[in-house]
Amino acid sequence: MPPKLNVHNFPRPPLLEKTPRHLQIKWNNQLIADTKDAYWALETTHPPTYYIPPDSILLPLTRSSHKSFCEWKGNATYWNITNPANDSEEVKNRIWSYEKPTKGFESIKDYLSFYAGPWDCYVDGEKVEPQPGDFYGGWVTSDIEGPIKGGPGTWGW
Repeated sequence: MPPKLNVHNFPRPPLLEKTPRHLQIKWNNQLIADTKDAYWALETTHPPTYYIPPDSILLPLTRSSHKSFCEWKGNATYWNITNPANDSEEVKNRIWSYEKPTKGFESIKDYLSFYAGPWDCYVDGEKVEPQPGDFYGGWVTSDIEGPIKGGPGTWGW
Protein backbone atom coordinates (compact mmCIF):
# COMPACT_ATOMS: atom_id res chain seq x y z
CA MET A 1 0.00 0.00 0.00
CA PRO A 2 1.39 3.46 -0.86
CA PRO A 3 2.34 5.77 2.01
CA LYS A 4 -0.36 8.14 3.28
CA LEU A 5 -0.31 11.67 1.87
CA ASN A 6 -1.60 14.32 4.27
CA VAL A 7 -3.14 17.23 2.37
CA HIS A 8 -2.01 19.62 5.10
CA ASN A 9 1.61 18.79 4.23
CA PHE A 10 1.11 19.82 0.59
CA PRO A 11 2.66 23.21 -0.28
CA ARG A 12 1.12 26.57 -1.05
CA PRO A 13 1.65 27.70 -3.76
CA PRO A 14 1.01 24.25 -5.23
CA LEU A 15 3.68 21.84 -6.40
CA LEU A 16 3.36 20.59 -9.98
CA GLU A 17 5.22 17.43 -10.88
CA LYS A 18 5.06 14.36 -13.10
CA THR A 19 3.39 11.39 -11.51
CA PRO A 20 4.04 7.75 -12.44
CA ARG A 21 0.49 6.80 -11.46
CA HIS A 22 -1.76 5.09 -13.98
CA LEU A 23 -4.85 7.24 -14.59
CA GLN A 24 -7.98 5.99 -16.30
CA ILE A 25 -11.39 7.51 -16.85
CA LYS A 26 -14.34 5.29 -17.79
CA TRP A 27 -17.82 6.40 -18.76
CA ASN A 28 -20.49 3.71 -18.86
CA ASN A 29 -17.61 1.20 -18.66
CA GLN A 30 -16.04 2.65 -21.83
CA LEU A 31 -12.46 3.87 -21.47
CA ILE A 32 -12.29 7.57 -22.41
CA ALA A 33 -8.82 8.45 -21.06
CA ASP A 34 -5.78 6.36 -20.20
CA THR A 35 -2.27 7.52 -19.30
CA LYS A 36 0.86 6.97 -17.24
CA ASP A 37 2.21 10.33 -18.43
CA ALA A 38 0.30 12.84 -16.29
CA TYR A 39 1.09 15.65 -13.89
CA TRP A 40 -0.41 16.20 -10.48
CA ALA A 41 -0.80 19.47 -8.63
CA LEU A 42 -0.48 19.19 -4.86
CA GLU A 43 -1.86 22.12 -2.87
CA THR A 44 -2.47 22.57 0.86
CA THR A 45 -5.86 21.10 1.96
CA HIS A 46 -6.60 19.69 -1.53
CA PRO A 47 -6.33 16.14 -2.84
CA PRO A 48 -4.25 15.86 -6.02
CA THR A 49 -5.58 17.40 -9.20
CA TYR A 50 -4.40 15.41 -12.21
CA TYR A 51 -3.56 16.81 -15.66
CA ILE A 52 -3.75 14.36 -18.54
CA PRO A 53 -2.01 14.80 -21.91
CA PRO A 54 -4.47 15.55 -24.72
CA ASP A 55 -3.36 12.54 -26.77
CA SER A 56 -4.59 10.28 -23.94
CA ILE A 57 -8.19 11.43 -24.35
CA LEU A 58 -10.07 8.90 -26.49
CA LEU A 59 -13.18 10.99 -27.29
CA PRO A 60 -13.47 14.36 -29.01
CA LEU A 61 -13.99 17.44 -26.87
CA THR A 62 -15.66 20.71 -27.79
CA ARG A 63 -14.63 24.05 -26.34
CA SER A 64 -17.06 25.65 -23.91
CA SER A 65 -17.59 29.38 -23.51
CA HIS A 66 -17.14 28.96 -19.73
CA LYS A 67 -13.92 30.34 -18.21
CA SER A 68 -12.44 30.60 -14.74
CA PHE A 69 -9.28 31.92 -13.15
CA CYS A 70 -6.85 30.14 -10.83
CA GLU A 71 -4.58 32.36 -8.77
CA TRP A 72 -1.70 29.94 -9.42
CA LYS A 73 -2.23 28.57 -12.94
CA GLY A 74 -4.04 31.41 -14.71
CA ASN A 75 -7.08 31.40 -16.99
CA ALA A 76 -8.81 28.05 -17.49
CA THR A 77 -10.60 26.92 -20.62
CA TYR A 78 -13.47 24.46 -20.20
CA TRP A 79 -14.52 21.59 -22.43
CA ASN A 80 -17.67 19.61 -23.18
CA ILE A 81 -17.88 15.92 -24.01
CA THR A 82 -20.61 13.68 -25.41
CA ASN A 83 -21.50 10.43 -23.70
CA PRO A 84 -20.24 7.55 -25.89
CA ALA A 85 -23.29 5.46 -24.92
CA ASN A 86 -25.85 8.22 -25.55
CA ASP A 87 -25.01 10.90 -28.12
CA SER A 88 -27.87 13.10 -26.88
CA GLU A 89 -26.11 13.49 -23.49
CA GLU A 90 -23.46 16.19 -23.45
CA VAL A 91 -21.64 16.99 -20.24
CA LYS A 92 -20.52 20.60 -20.03
CA ASN A 93 -17.74 22.28 -18.10
CA ARG A 94 -16.46 19.21 -16.20
CA ILE A 95 -13.09 19.22 -18.00
CA TRP A 96 -10.63 22.11 -18.05
CA SER A 97 -7.18 23.08 -19.29
CA TYR A 98 -4.77 26.00 -19.31
CA GLU A 99 -3.77 27.27 -22.74
CA LYS A 100 -1.36 29.85 -21.33
CA PRO A 101 -0.46 28.69 -17.82
CA THR A 102 1.50 30.99 -15.56
CA LYS A 103 5.20 30.65 -14.75
CA GLY A 104 5.92 27.37 -13.00
CA PHE A 105 2.94 25.63 -14.59
CA GLU A 106 3.96 25.77 -18.26
CA SER A 107 4.32 21.96 -18.34
CA ILE A 108 0.53 21.49 -18.20
CA LYS A 109 -0.18 23.69 -21.22
CA ASP A 110 -3.17 22.06 -22.98
CA TYR A 111 -3.22 19.11 -20.56
CA LEU A 112 -6.74 18.29 -19.39
CA SER A 113 -8.16 17.86 -15.93
CA PHE A 114 -11.44 16.06 -15.24
CA TYR A 115 -13.80 16.46 -12.33
CA ALA A 116 -14.43 13.02 -10.82
CA GLY A 117 -17.89 12.57 -12.31
CA PRO A 118 -20.23 11.77 -14.00
CA TRP A 119 -17.62 9.29 -15.22
CA ASP A 120 -15.52 7.00 -13.03
CA CYS A 121 -11.91 8.01 -12.45
CA TYR A 122 -9.19 5.59 -11.38
CA VAL A 123 -5.69 5.98 -9.96
CA ASP A 124 -3.63 2.77 -10.18
CA GLY A 125 -6.90 0.83 -10.48
CA GLU A 126 -8.56 2.43 -7.44
CA LYS A 127 -11.82 4.26 -8.09
CA VAL A 128 -11.52 7.80 -6.75
CA GLU A 129 -13.98 9.90 -4.79
CA PRO A 130 -14.47 13.52 -5.85
CA GLN A 131 -13.14 16.34 -3.72
CA PRO A 132 -16.04 17.63 -1.59
CA GLY A 133 -18.17 20.38 -3.06
CA ASP A 134 -18.49 21.19 -6.73
CA PHE A 135 -15.83 23.85 -7.19
CA TYR A 136 -12.50 22.03 -6.92
CA GLY A 137 -11.54 19.05 -9.03
CA GLY A 138 -9.29 16.95 -6.81
CA TRP A 139 -9.38 13.16 -6.77
CA VAL A 140 -9.48 11.44 -3.37
CA THR A 141 -7.87 8.00 -3.05
CA SER A 142 -7.30 5.80 0.00
CA ASP A 143 -3.78 7.18 0.47
CA ILE A 144 -5.07 10.75 1.03
CA GLU A 145 -5.64 11.87 4.60
CA GLY A 146 -6.46 15.03 6.52
CA PRO A 147 -9.39 17.46 6.34
CA ILE A 148 -10.03 18.44 2.71
CA LYS A 149 -11.21 21.84 1.49
CA GLY A 150 -14.40 22.03 -0.54
CA GLY A 151 -17.20 20.94 1.74
CA PRO A 152 -19.48 23.13 3.87
CA GLY A 153 -17.56 25.41 6.22
CA THR A 154 -14.20 25.09 4.43
CA TRP A 155 -14.44 27.93 1.90
CA GLY A 156 -12.22 30.31 3.91
CA TRP A 157 -9.40 27.84 4.54
